[in-house]
Amino acid sequence: MTPRRRVVVTGLGPVSCIGVGRDAFGKAILSGRSGQRPITSFDTTGFDHADACEIADFDPREWCEHVDPHSIGRAAGFAVAAAGLALADARLTPEDLRRQRVPIAVGTCDGEAAELDDLTARTMAGFNTVGIEEARRYSPVQLPLSIARDLRLASIEPVPIGTACAAGNYAIGYAFDAIRCGDADVALCGGAEALSRKLFSGFYRVGTIAADACRPFDAHRSGILTGEGAGILVLEDLEHARARDATVHAEVIGFGVGCDARHPVAPDSDSVAACIRLAHDDAGIEAGDVDLISAHGTGTPVNDVTEVAAIRQVFGDRPPPTISIKSMIGHAMGAASAIAAIAAIIALEARFLPPTINHIRTDPQCPIDCVPNVGRPAPLDIVQNNGLAFGGNNAVLLLRRPSSREEAPA
Repeated sequence: MTPRRRVVVTGLGPVSCIGVGRDAFGKAILSGRSGQRPITSFDTTGFDHADACEIADFDPREWCEHVDPHSIGRAAGFAVAAAGLALADARLTPEDLRRQRVPIAVGTCDGEAAELDDLTARTMAGFNTVGIEEARRYSPVQLPLSIARDLRLASIEPVPIGTACAAGNYAIGYAFDAIRCGDADVALCGGAEALSRKLFSGFYRVGTIAADACRPFDAHRSGILTGEGAGILVLEDLEHARARDATVHAEVIGFGVGCDARHPVAPDSDSVAACIRLAHDDAGIEAGDVDLISAHGTGTPVNDVTEVAAIRQVFGDRPPPTISIKSMIGHAMGAASAIAAIAAIIALEARFLPPTINHIRTDPQCPIDCVPNVGRPAPLDIVQNNGLAFGGNNAVLLLRRPSSREEAPA
């Protein structure tokens, strides 16, 4: 049997409400900055509270070099911008990729729902009708395809992944498997999402939008804040990265995925625990080897209790520190776990625990160390990144700090 190849992360491309690019995003994550602000991208008249984690003063379509920025939506623009940042961080050019086998996997919940909101409003107002070609332009496949078109990559595999709020982890896992099995040498993977009225109003209608702030694991938590952005990573075969003297940010050592389909929206602790164990088995580690959990941590009453129960099933009464960056950047849906994976890698590199902000008092039903409000140094070697989603679509990623032998000078 051919041994599986080792897979490393050499490029990080975060686009978020608290920072764009590895350095700006990293400083914000480690310091505990909040990206919460009133929504400006659509009319919020009629909503009692309408804060979100919107990306202000940033037009992602300005990052387009070869694709017509008017031909893509905001989510695809985020994906293009994040891919460009990730490639620059990896010190790779589009020409480098043209000589490689490169899948482009992008997770999303709603694709270009924000553009469809606007299109629908204009149609209902009688300004235009929607033709099939125009509607097709907003398909989720346009997210990976827009990256490919902008990089002028003709022979790539575009992979849109729609497994709801775990889609970013699913996309990273897809690329991880493709490289370690020898089907690819380099991959672009992650997630992208744009804030939309449809998304916000849907969550608002079912009572899961927080009235004040997102407070994961807190006794006073009341729900999520919707967010947006993208997280794209460059994954490579380790030997491929060594051959070009690439900087290795982290090694992907394991991935677990499952779909229990037990309920349309409610999470199941047994299923989440099983997914965590699958990831540990895939990585060949024990639960005690994990130094930090980057939780799904939405800040809703049910999700947080269920996720902590699953964590304690696997880790026992003393789980590692468990944080949620959604307290800072909101819930970016299909991009959430991809952005969280980048935050986890930044934590590994800095050997520093990012905080869970907005914390008042830990819920007794969530007995974990969530690193409340202020981060702290820690000897991190392995981080677990949880992605949970509607329908029981769960995906868990394990990342390891590279040894000195695997790192290369920047």
